[in-house]
Amino acid sequence: MSPALRWVLGLLAPLSHLYGLGMLARARLYAAGVLAQRALPAKVISIGNLSVGGTGKTPVVIALANALHGNGRRVGVVSRGYGRRALEDLLEVSDGQTIRSDPENSGDEPFLIAERCPGIPVVVGADRYAAGRYLLDRFEVDTIILDDGFQHLDLKRDIDVVLLDATAPFRNRDLLPRGRLRERLSALERASLVCVTRAGQAGDLPGVLKAIRRVAPAMPLCITDFTPTALEKIGPFSESQTPDALKGERVVALSGIGNPDSFRRLLESLGATVVDHCIFPDHHRYSLQDVRAVAKVVANLRADRVVTTEKDKVKLQLLGDPAGQSGMWIVRIEVTWLEGWKEWERLVLQN
Repeated sequence: MSPALRWVLGLLAPLSHLYGLGMLARARLYAAGVLAQRALPAKVISIGNLSVGGTGKTPVVIALANALHGNGRRVGVVSRGYGRRALEDLLEVSDGQTIRSDPENSGDEPFLIAERCPGIPVVVGADRYAAGRYLLDRFEVDTIILDDGFQHLDLKRDIDVVLLDATAPFRNRDLLPRGRLRERLSALERASLVCVTRAGQAGDLPGVLKAIRRVAPAMPLCITDFTPTALEKIGPFSESQTPDALKGERVVALSGIGNPDSFRRLLESLGATVVDHCIFPDHHRYSLQDVRAVAKVVANLRADRVVTTEKDKVKLQLLGDPAGQSGMWIVRIEVTWLEGWKEWERLVLQN
């Protein structure tokens, strides 16, 4: 760490302390009933985390929504729609039959959820209660999933699932703005269940589990990983390959996500040689210039192809395939439960 960065972080430490006190006081006021929670006449499940981005909420929301829908529940999804351009207080992304928005106006994650969850309405809005009320009135849902809802204490929920990324579970333990934690680790006590993600990439999974147990010793726990299921080409003509097609290939990785290192490790686990990784900020809006720059990297390094994430795809596909003959592919992933499936089934799917 450079002296300049150390100096800046030192200046931010008091702000992080004040922020932490504010979040703790807010949680206690809600717990004591001083600040009232609003309730909806439906089962409400929150999928959230303690840190800013990068834990894998979207794949878990997709898996949960499809599982509940498959079990006969009338499910709807509510998301904040981070980074969206639409000015409406509430936007219907999908009515379950037709996608009615685009990644620019809805946000990339809600749009991806709508793509991957046929039959399930998706709405975005800062007021989660109003968005949930909309789902109830328009679609008569009986179950509402809050995407990134752990800190949204205004809305009463039946189940709080908190995700922790096994590769960086506590994000250096510093609160915003000095670090990436939204709340202190003690906030885990509010959860109904803790779900560890990317366990297959963890350098010290027992250490992660021990740290969780120190904070919340009786907390139900499940351990998951994200399993690649297919390679799909971006473009008007569908083309799919098995993930092992990357074995032995020289690829350029492209990502604008919260945890880019995890994507690189995923590609390497499939046997690819990542000759370069073009990293953009989380929720980045790609331009033709961006993609042309990536295509230049591919040509200079004589890579076999560009590989990106599903979340990036929803924005990149609007640009066509400027990468040319090298092509641009995504890795489709699904959630795999390694441990704790019975807890997940009992608390989340059947409750």
